[in-house]
Amino acid sequence: MSENMIQTKEDVQAAMKRQAEKSAIFLRQDKIFAGITFSFATLVLLVLFGILVSLVVQAWPAFEEFGPAFFYSTTWSPTDGNFGAGIAVWGTLVTSLIALAVGVPVSFGIAMFLTESCPVWLRRPLGTAIELLAGVPSIIYGFWGLFIFAPIVQEYIQPWMIRWLGEPFFAGPPLGLGIFTAGLVLALMVIPFIASVMRDVFETVPGVLKESAYGIGCTRWEVVKNIVLPYTRVGVIGGIMLGLGRALGETMAVTFVIGNANRFSLNLFAPGNSIASTLANEFAEADPTLHIPALFGLGLILFIITFVVLAASEWLIKQGQRKAGGH
Repeated sequence: MSENMIQTKEDVQAAMKRQAEKSAIFLRQDKIFAGITFSFATLVLLVLFGILVSLVVQAWPAFEEFGPAFFYSTTWSPTDGNFGAGIAVWGTLVTSLIALAVGVPVSFGIAMFLTESCPVWLRRPLGTAIELLAGVPSIIYGFWGLFIFAPIVQEYIQPWMIRWLGEPFFAGPPLGLGIFTAGLVLALMVIPFIASVMRDVFETVPGVLKESAYGIGCTRWEVVKNIVLPYTRVGVIGGIMLGLGRALGETMAVTFVIGNANRFSLNLFAPGNSIASTLANEFAEADPTLHIPALFGLGLILFIITFVVLAASEWLIKQGQRKAGGH
């Protein structure tokens, strides 16, 4: 009996030892996996920090030469060696705001139609077609905007807006190319992104919530306003900010249709410039003394604007989650 007990005790100890060895192996694997994933995350942060530092270092001669005036001056003259970012910043912000003003309502309508009203047989083909628009190269949008869309805007849209809206933002003559046209082309480019995100988040709304609202007599608009939008506000904000990020950094399409004129004007029909279009047009032939540092300064400003937009979107998302939690 005692020998059996001893044998059983030895088996238990051996089993415990094997389990301890397996646990140690699993622990080492978890530590290795955690270290690898941490190194990947750290690498991203290091790259981001390296980009920021390199932009600051390369742009420093321009900041040292022009001081704070570089950020708001509207003079950009490579021949005179005088550089200010005001024109490019104005063009970047205005074209992006026009894109959002046009693109967000259209994207909302598309997402609502696909999730609420679209026939089932049409839902997938139409959704796929909208997503395919996001994959069209930006230079194709630029060609289309220059040769097809800008003449349409010049002939049919701008004369009407000049007549009924007028100065200071919609003054003649109708040129076709300009900040307004660039904003409309950007709107067409960001619509697929925003609409796709909105459609996906609208589809996450539980059907029982909408059915309950319809059951007590709510109209479709009331369901969207009181059920769908409050439930998906975080995803909607994220989709809008995704579109804004695309609009801020777009280069080739804007370069084709914005007019590429280094002068400041409140008239949205006038030619202008954006940060991205200025970099695309001038970097290859820039003088290394002050012109290239000034272009790096524009890149740094675009980096800061994008960071501010992302920080604002994160804050809005947190506010939405806090309100949702409060309810």
